[in-house]
Amino acid sequence: MPALDLERHPGHLARRFRQAHTLLWNTVVSEEVTSPQFAVLNTLVGEGGLDQRTVGDRVGLDRSTVAEVVRRLAGRGLVDKVRDPGDGRRSVLRATDEGVRVHTRLAARTARMNHILLAPLEEAERAVFLDLLRRVSDAAEGLRHPTAPPAAAVGA
Repeated sequence: MPALDLERHPGHLARRFRQAHTLLWNTVVSEEVTSPQFAVLNTLVGEGGLDQRTVGDRVGLDRSTVAEVVRRLAGRGLVDKVRDPGDGRRSVLRATDEGVRVHTRLAARTARMNHILLAPLEEAERAVFLDLLRRVSDAAEGLRHPTAPPAAAVGA
């Protein structure tokens, strides 16, 4: 059997894209705050008072990963976890003042990183590329949730 053309395999290309994103994130945005940590912080800056599960769903992180991300952000004083005043059994998250400051600083750097990452594409191509990435990612995340439609029905 001849070797496969990996340039036609989405998983291979996704891994290469992820490597490029990680390299740019670490050099342009932050070596201290990871991309998933920023996503959680960004969500909480936009809408505090969410529970951990909701935050995880919003940013596409599973329960154990979002728990670790929140633990690290809280340990750095960027996120607070407090009892929900409406339901004492539940905790909600909010960005601290320091978390908001860090978010503000990193948001500008993230915009610069995205500009660099998407520079090979023309403006119209960027919109199409982001739409396609979002659609494929949404369909893939649907595979994790048993209530989601089967993968074959996603594109139907």
